[in-house]
Amino acid sequence: MGNEPKSGSDGTISRRRVLLGTASAGLMGLAGCLVRGEDSGLEGEIRMDGSNTVLPHGAVVSEEFQWRNNRVIIPVRGSGTGAGFQRFCNGDTHAQNASRPILEDEQTLCESNGIDYIGLETALDGLAVFANPDNDWCDCLTVEELQQIWESGSDVETWSDVRDEWPDEEIDLYGRDPASGTFDYFTEEINGDIGNIRSDYSASADTNVIVRGVRGGQYTLGFGGAGYYYENEDDLKLIAVDNGDGCVKPDRETIESGEYQPLTRPLYTYFRTDAFEREEVRAFARFYFEEIDGEATDADIVESGETLTWTEWAARRVGYYAIPSEQVEDSRQELEDAIDEATA
Repeated sequence: MGNEPKSGSDGTISRRRVLLGTASAGLMGLAGCLVRGEDSGLEGEIRMDGSNTVLPHGAVVSEEFQWRNNRVIIPVRGSGTGAGFQRFCNGDTHAQNASRPILEDEQTLCESNGIDYIGLETALDGLAVFANPDNDWCDCLTVEELQQIWESGSDVETWSDVRDEWPDEEIDLYGRDPASGTFDYFTEEINGDIGNIRSDYSASADTNVIVRGVRGGQYTLGFGGAGYYYENEDDLKLIAVDNGDGCVKPDRETIESGEYQPLTRPLYTYFRTDAFEREEVRAFARFYFEEIDGEATDADIVESGETLTWTEWAARRVGYYAIPSEQVEDSRQELEDAIDEATA
């Protein structure tokens, strides 16, 4: 069965903005556009679908791999984590991007269709809590205060309900909708259960809509991927989170070190293990954990003396964050064990 698995001002956001602003259909066509590159002798099609959140990361890794193996085609779609797992567990795709681990009902679907898989951590994301820039009273919220605000049945209506000294003005809340892996992670980590959230907030599948809502009123509060904050720094105020060890804001240093908790989340790539019987699929999966070459040493992504793998490089390239080197080694070993088993 399957295995479970600094700051945006550093220049890493622009690539992600381009990718997030491109329609899924355009990203899906990346493979077909790569008419140049190197002919390694590998060929075939590897179908990838899944999370919209992880799509830019998967698209960049796929693009780099295809450049070096230009007869391999990798269409990358972003149907969403849940919809992607439906296709993956039905055997329609070979790889699945996911912003959360596979759920029990999805595992059951895979089992019923005879689909074995491996899930690997390939990137990190930080969920940010942000307010309107005219908010001059709130710089930090504890996890307990976030729960009081967001949990189902919350009796928090105004900012003064959170702290007496804050304005007696209604909090206007914005966040992701229930179809989102971001929603799942936020509600589980802050409120204790997936889907545990008050019903009177403005929910959206598009974090850009959340950003526009928060910047539209002084007393607003919202949550979304940290990258969206760094794309809109002039229009939002970043709120630090106190998990018991002081107030911490999400940036490259605090997310990659694990200091920003509990809203640092791993992002995943799943592979069907039966697909490892194909050489090009094995090569693509291994590519994630191979060291980058000399063409990928962007000064704003790779720090002096640092050695990155393609999955770490791609994460930073699109505005996410690199998994720790220890996790790279763990994921690489899990992958090799799965390949050995599949090809024995």
